[in-house]
Amino acid sequence: MLKPLFRNPPLFHLRKPHVLSAPIHFLFFSSKPNHYLTKDQSPYLVAKICEILSNHQWQKNPELTQLTHKLRPHHVSKIIDTHKSTDAALQFFYCVSKRHFYKHDMSCFVSMLNRLVRDRDYAPADHVRILMIKACRSEEELKRAIEFLNELIGNAGFRFTLYSFNTLLIQLAKFGMVALAQNVYTQMLNWGIRPSLLTFNTMINMLCNKGKVHAAELIFSKIFQYDMYPDTFTYTSLILGHCRNHNVDKAFEVFDRMVKDGCDPNAGTYSNLINGLCNEGRIDEGLQMIEEMIEKGVEPTVYTYTVPISSLCEVGRVDEAIELLGSMKKRHCNPNVQTYTALITGFTKMGKVEVAVGFYHKMVKDGLIPNTVTYNALINTLRVGRRFGNALKMFYWMEGHGKANVKTYNEIIYGLCLLGDMEKAVVLLHTMIKAGPSPTVVTYNTLIGGYIRKGNLNNAMRLFDMMGESGCGPDEWTYSELISGFCKGGKLDSALRLFCEMVERGLSPNQVNYTAMIDGYCKEGKIDDALSLFEKMEKNNCRPKLETYNAIINGLSKDNRLTEAEKLCSKMVEQGLLPNVVTYTSLIDGLCRNGGANLAFKIFHEMAKRNCHPNLYTYSSLIYGLCQEGKADDAEKLLEEMGSEGLAPDQVTFTSLMDGFISLGRLDHAFLLLQRMVGMGCKPNYRTYGVLLKGLQKESQLLTEKVVTQNVAVYGCSSYEKVTSLELIFNLLSRMSEYGCEPTVDTYNILVSGLCREGKSYEADQLVEIMKEKGFSPNKEIYNALLVAHCRNLKVDTALETFNLMAVSGVEPRLSIYAALITALCNTHRTEEAQNLFESLLDKQQNTDEIVWTVLVDGLMKGGLPDLCLKFLQIMESRNCSINLQTYIILARELSKVDKSIDTELLPSGLRRVALC
Repeated sequence: MLKPLFRNPPLFHLRKPHVLSAPIHFLFFSSKPNHYLTKDQSPYLVAKICEILSNHQWQKNPELTQLTHKLRPHHVSKIIDTHKSTDAALQFFYCVSKRHFYKHDMSCFVSMLNRLVRDRDYAPADHVRILMIKACRSEEELKRAIEFLNELIGNAGFRFTLYSFNTLLIQLAKFGMVALAQNVYTQMLNWGIRPSLLTFNTMINMLCNKGKVHAAELIFSKIFQYDMYPDTFTYTSLILGHCRNHNVDKAFEVFDRMVKDGCDPNAGTYSNLINGLCNEGRIDEGLQMIEEMIEKGVEPTVYTYTVPISSLCEVGRVDEAIELLGSMKKRHCNPNVQTYTALITGFTKMGKVEVAVGFYHKMVKDGLIPNTVTYNALINTLRVGRRFGNALKMFYWMEGHGKANVKTYNEIIYGLCLLGDMEKAVVLLHTMIKAGPSPTVVTYNTLIGGYIRKGNLNNAMRLFDMMGESGCGPDEWTYSELISGFCKGGKLDSALRLFCEMVERGLSPNQVNYTAMIDGYCKEGKIDDALSLFEKMEKNNCRPKLETYNAIINGLSKDNRLTEAEKLCSKMVEQGLLPNVVTYTSLIDGLCRNGGANLAFKIFHEMAKRNCHPNLYTYSSLIYGLCQEGKADDAEKLLEEMGSEGLAPDQVTFTSLMDGFISLGRLDHAFLLLQRMVGMGCKPNYRTYGVLLKGLQKESQLLTEKVVTQNVAVYGCSSYEKVTSLELIFNLLSRMSEYGCEPTVDTYNILVSGLCREGKSYEADQLVEIMKEKGFSPNKEIYNALLVAHCRNLKVDTALETFNLMAVSGVEPRLSIYAALITALCNTHRTEEAQNLFESLLDKQQNTDEIVWTVLVDGLMKGGLPDLCLKFLQIMESRNCSINLQTYIILARELSKVDKSIDTELLPSGLRRVALC
């Protein structure tokens, strides 16, 4: 932290007169500290200009005009240092600064001030000092300028004047350097320099901008001690401070005093009050103040209107925002970038994407240049409007023009994660780590959440580890995502370990964390553990919310512990939490799963009495329960009731009904339900087709039994499995056509993917051939499923054929596809082909860490091929691939699990460094 002004140790030393011509180099002031001037490469230019300056008529010399075009700040600094006449050097200093192609840097000011102070020419020195302060472009540059000026004072008694003090205070305020400004202000008073109202106003405004109202009020009291009176700016600053502290009522007290003291409020005064009201949610009062200021003859500015428009948009009152925009324009007050940005954001939140985009075009048409905040809002608009391709184009444009900030990256990463394109999202993370802006906890949390939604818990944890190593500590949200993800993935031990780690880090588990763990225990059937954690939650003063109760009630209900579930419901009500549709549905589902459909309907009717409307899951549970009891016709009647409630049945609802009718031997009715399902735009899933295949199988078996009974020869059908897997699927497709449900690409995709998951790659291949004969082209999902299945079965040639077909079709394989194919090639001793494929992958724009995680660790290492994993790592290092330290640690950890010793000297360099640590 910078020490108080004028008490720093010396940084610069004044040159002594007898070494005037010596080539001394001072610290070069720029935004980068400790950067020294390089040796002058243009001695002729400096010498020639010094020669011209020796002539009294030098300003009229045409040669000087030509030479000054070649000047750079270090040349000017050298000329000032070496020219014999201080006066000529000063005039040249002023003259060259007026050239439009040139701007002094700090070294020029240092050289000029050193000369003037040495000659005790303090009046022009004060002017140069003021120019130096005004020229500072950053907080760091201003600090170093102050250190230098401090040194001048210490050596030559070159004290600040009121004007230079005020200039310094204004510049400190510009960069928000409050503590240093307070030191300067105190030193000014200690020196006996009488402050002006500008001094007081600058300090009061700076403090109020930071919400330091108490400190500002102490300075405010000084105004009267110096026989001055506060002006509009003074009172407006105090009003701003109170509004920043969310104390609008206190701001109005200042306003009343201001009016009483005969000080007329201006547009800024009213704007601060209006903004304060709107920020506190008192929008209508803010709108009334706009009318009041107009009545008082104070014309609103664009800043007066912008916050109310933004606030109206935030609460969904967009029509009023448009109306206010119209009023604004009628008063010839044109909206600015912030106004349009507020409108774009507001209409996006309302889902009116086209209107938001329209405002962007209007803004550009009006000649306004969008800023980063505007572009970020527009990217969000395009993402929400499912126009992510356009959002990506805008992002790349912003990135290329240096306009992308961390919020821009986070917005695009979030969009990519929602699309499931984790590979591109992680590439952007790599860009941020390498070139900036630095990723934040939001960046990592978004990516971790994306991996969890994809079910890739390994990579989620790897990012979690990388996050810690980067110095960006996880927060409660990080742990919530991971704990919830591991619970849903059935890895309760890992979730519990994270939960305990969270507590060890000093982060207090919140309601979301506890609920995720409790829900995880319930889903694993560990109800007693869930209840125990529920009690612990209450002891730790973390009050359970409705979601927590619902999680346990759901678990108890599924475990047929309905009495305990009812008791918990009563406790919940005692806590002031009313059961909602999730609570009732949990009880209904538990009863239906345990043969208690009649009791379930009693609860269902109780819901209606309490004006709690059932949802899709409520009806699905009842339909499932009735079908389990053989009452499919009664269950089907509920479909009509769902329609009257405005609910559309989903895959679960229809599949349960189909299963119910198939159990009754009514396969035709099941296909009629499929027809209805497709007609409603509800896509069947693999379970739906599985139920229908079960029905077809049952029909086939009945027919076979009938034929056998009639002593008719059975044609080679000794068992169902031999005949029929494929035949049943063909039968399904044929029957679907009969019922007007013509198979689509989606149909084949669902069936092929399902067959591949079951290891039936032959049937999947045959189905793809049938699909092609029907004129359909396989999509990305079909290719991926086939390729992984063939790799799993080590059918490498077939897998390579599929891989090549993907390339021909323009389908870009995922990293997991490369991992599967490279591992399969290595497992079949086709290492050279695997290496070629790996090197082609490195040529693509992929994140190197994710290549290591997916291809080397999850592929080769976990596939039992550690030696090849290390060989491929060496290939990456030989190509100078940038690999994160945490990734090396992950590799080292996995390598340590392999039951074989590997010579440290044979390890790749990066891994060897980790091993030796």
